[in-house]
Amino acid sequence: MQRPTPSSRQQGASVGPDPSGESRPVTALKGVGFSLAQKLGRLGVETVQDLLFLLPLRYEDRTRVVPIGSLRPGDRAVVEGEVQLAEVVFRKKRVLLLRLADGTGFLTLRFFHFSGAQQEQLQRGVRLKCFGEVRRGPMGLEIVHPEYRRADRGDAQAVEDVLTPVYPSTEGVQQGRLRVLTAQALKEAATQSVRDWLPPELLADLGLPPLAAALEYVHRPPPDAPQDLLAAGRHPAQRRLAFEELLAHQLSLRQLRRELRRDPAWPLTVPGQLEERLLASLPFSLTAAQQRVRAELRADMQQAHPMLRLVQGDVGSGKTVVAALAALRAVEAGCQAALMAPTELLAEQHWQNFQRWLEPLGAEVGFLSGKLTGKARQLALGRIQRGELPVVVGTHALFQEGVRFARLALVVVDEQHRFGVHQRLALREKGVCEGRFPHQLIMTATPIPRTLAMTAYADLDVSVIDELPPGRTPVTTVVLPDSRRAEVVERIHSAVREGRQAYWVCPLIEESDVLEAQAAEDTAAVLAEALPGIQVALVHGRMPAAGKERTMARFKAGAIGLLVATTVIEVGVDVPNASLMVIENAERMGLAQLHQLRGRVGRGEHASSCVLMYRAPLSETARERLKVMRETTDGFEVARRDLELRGPGELLGTRQTGLMQLKVADLMRDADLLPRVHRAAEMMLERHTDNIAPLKRRWIGAGTRYGKV
Repeated sequence: MQRPTPSSRQQGASVGPDPSGESRPVTALKGVGFSLAQKLGRLGVETVQDLLFLLPLRYEDRTRVVPIGSLRPGDRAVVEGEVQLAEVVFRKKRVLLLRLADGTGFLTLRFFHFSGAQQEQLQRGVRLKCFGEVRRGPMGLEIVHPEYRRADRGDAQAVEDVLTPVYPSTEGVQQGRLRVLTAQALKEAATQSVRDWLPPELLADLGLPPLAAALEYVHRPPPDAPQDLLAAGRHPAQRRLAFEELLAHQLSLRQLRRELRRDPAWPLTVPGQLEERLLASLPFSLTAAQQRVRAELRADMQQAHPMLRLVQGDVGSGKTVVAALAALRAVEAGCQAALMAPTELLAEQHWQNFQRWLEPLGAEVGFLSGKLTGKARQLALGRIQRGELPVVVGTHALFQEGVRFARLALVVVDEQHRFGVHQRLALREKGVCEGRFPHQLIMTATPIPRTLAMTAYADLDVSVIDELPPGRTPVTTVVLPDSRRAEVVERIHSAVREGRQAYWVCPLIEESDVLEAQAAEDTAAVLAEALPGIQVALVHGRMPAAGKERTMARFKAGAIGLLVATTVIEVGVDVPNASLMVIENAERMGLAQLHQLRGRVGRGEHASSCVLMYRAPLSETARERLKVMRETTDGFEVARRDLELRGPGELLGTRQTGLMQLKVADLMRDADLLPRVHRAAEMMLERHTDNIAPLKRRWIGAGTRYGKV
């Protein structure tokens, strides 16, 4: 890593001296050399100003001394007392034990790592002031490795005069060092004010404190600060910073959108004959919602700049056929279309659907995944590059090295929340041909509340398929303890006797394909024994693709009565005759996953049920999740409740993708700020464009970047 300098971070910054610390490297501060600067860089701290925006995660109250006799396990407190006993004991290794007393009680201080100088200093009769977390120990209450200082010297400070901030940390940078450096940055900011990039007319409307006051407060809250508000992130000082951070991300995405729209695309102004032929061949008619979204896509794809559209639709709302119609528009124009799905199984399902719909119209559909190797892969790559395959379906292998398209006019990305923004931009860049960029259609069956979608996907237009095809009956959901397993098995027996089929989804065993596969195999064996005369089959993630395909094909054909599976069937499986879904250990799964699994049934004309089996005792969150599933089948309501329970990071998949990693803001908690954030973004894009780049540098900096790959 190079020495931090005001290089790429400062592009577009004003010329001339910068006393505010906005572009001064952190090495300008006392005590920061090259080594420490490298470590601070891991926290996103490269300039003096960055320290001001490295915000506390929480606070500790060290403003008062707590009597030892009032301590309880779990307390984090300041105590003061006299060392009554100091000894080194030898257990598995040397341990320094001190007994500290203050007249109200005594406490053990335990040090596993200590120097000879410390041992010499910490003798009987010394008065110490300590801070740490109290826990139960073999000799009563104790603190392991407390922070401490001598309290029997004239210069000893009684207590802290502000709440103590706890910052995000990295190896090699102690909290004490961060507090000292932040104090230096605050001292400089007090004399050379931090520039406020929000325009005055916007600040007047917000009713929030000025930037400098907000920063001073969050880094040094007074002893009487409302700790409940600070802990909840609802203090006006935190809200001021949350607003600015959300605005920086919103502006970044909107500028990305403008940048992408300046690129040339393939204007697909064809008559749409292939689309009409497909519609005529389908055994169903499009819903009004599908027709509306199809018209929006058609209008976008006729433009000479790239379409950037997110299509949301609940499970089974018919997004795939809308994507197929868009692909045919590209094919009719003599171009190519690519569909990227997050899993092999979902990609295979799309491939089969597209083959069934498009190949009778003369449009061959290719398949590309990581499992395609050797000559078969080279053959597929050659045909894609020569344009012989007008439509290609695959996994993330579509944007790997060596994949070249002839004339890629449309990229369809399914289940957007499984991919990062950088991955879909990579596929877009890969599709550049003759100086033109492909249109982008992003699909998700994880409905996202409108305000959140406008914030997280501000670079995309949003369409919603908010209508299920006729004949889809709502699925009845019941929640049962696993002690009633025998009743559930009898229910499967009844369903299959009536000519229906069923799924049994096995326990989710975290991060272990091997254990999950084993659990599925054991469950399948037990159920086969309990259901004589019923064909029971098994699908799990460790099976070869060909084996999975054969089993799924037999299930779809009705040759299998009960399919036992892991969560690989979460998406992409369409068997209208399946009317019963049993999910074991449902309490371990998130709402979005439960809703996706439930969507595998209710696809035909028969009344369908979903049984959520749980193992007691239930946590409060698990109880709430199962309650939501019982109360509603509306994907948007499920998403809203999921957002409340889990937060936007998990709902959007951002913990994996790096999209919108926020320092102080929280999309759920601060949802009431979002309408004002959107208005502020429009105002700044219209009238204050010079303020945007420094605002983005401040909050996004060298971390997550939204831009071309």
